[in-house]
Amino acid sequence: MLYDCRSLADRDRGIAAAIEAVKNGELVVLPTDTVYGIGADAFTPYAVKALLEAKGRGRNVPPPVLIGSRRTLDGLVLTLPQEARDLIEAFWPGALTIVVAHAPSLNWDLGDKTGTVAVRMPMHPVALEVLNETGPMAVSSANKHGRPAATTASEARDQLGYSVRAYLEAGPCPDPVPSTIVDLTGDTPTVLRAGAIDLDQLREVVPDIESPVS
Repeated sequence: MLYDCRSLADRDRGIAAAIEAVKNGELVVLPTDTVYGIGADAFTPYAVKALLEAKGRGRNVPPPVLIGSRRTLDGLVLTLPQEARDLIEAFWPGALTIVVAHAPSLNWDLGDKTGTVAVRMPMHPVALEVLNETGPMAVSSANKHGRPAATTASEARDQLGYSVRAYLEAGPCPDPVPSTIVDLTGDTPTVLRAGAIDLDQLREVVPDIESPVS
């Protein structure tokens, strides 16, 4: 079902429905500050499997994880390099995804790649309200693999149909540019994907960051 979160009453119903769906292992589509995402409980393997199947994507491309607060990250990792902390302080919530080593004790299955996770805290009130109730969610762009990312929930529904339990509509994305991805698992931070935060902005915080796309 699609809920128009631009209406206060529908917003409350939609957020409640999305939270319930995620807790039941179902899929939801929600707005972020970049593009719309399709999400599932990160700790429910069959829900993550359903997400990948809905997109038509294999386990070789694990979905990123979205969180609702910076404190949540402390429960997902053993340690964070100082560069990661500096980037988080500068750009979270926002359009920065960081790749870090996750705690080996975590009971999740995001795909074939193990040991690391891509994490982001989005800057969107609807997404944050959902995430603060559900906990970490595996979230990928709300589209079929190979097709354009959805910039409204309606566009996402056209592609994903009944595979999703609740669609949260918040209007067109104001700036549908994907997040910038920075890998912090090596000796030197490296940009894996150019996006909404450019290299100059990143280097103001971490001067030695590398970019194979620069």
